[in-house]
Amino acid sequence: MVVTFHVTGDEQGDWAVLRVSGELDLVSSPVLRQRVHDAVAEGRHSLVLDLSEVFFCDSSGVGVLIAARRLFRSCHGNLRLILPAQGAVDGSHVNRVLGALGVRRLFDVYAGLDEAVTEEAGPLSA
Repeated sequence: MVVTFHVTGDEQGDWAVLRVSGELDLVSSPVLRQRVHDAVAEGRHSLVLDLSEVFFCDSSGVGVLIAARRLFRSCHGNLRLILPAQGAVDGSHVNRVLGALGVRRLFDVYAGLDEAVTEEAGPLSA
């Protein structure tokens, strides 16, 4: 079985949006890391990572997310994750992995894009 990994970019108002699908692992995580760095290099300081279509995430994927958080904090930016509680198979895999590792609380997590790009919206509880 060949699993494809995709990162597509979009904009929603002041927010850059990266939609990620497939497996976020040792092979694919450098691609996401580069796309995050590219967004910052382009002057984007508000980024939403839509991870609702990521069905596998290993430690290298978690490392990219933590590094992205650090990068955005260093430039006084905003990083928001979309990790729906309900998904194709018992909710978001990334949500469960971050929760199991005890790092989910580090991120502003939203259920969908509309909530994530709305300034007044608060993140889901950890």
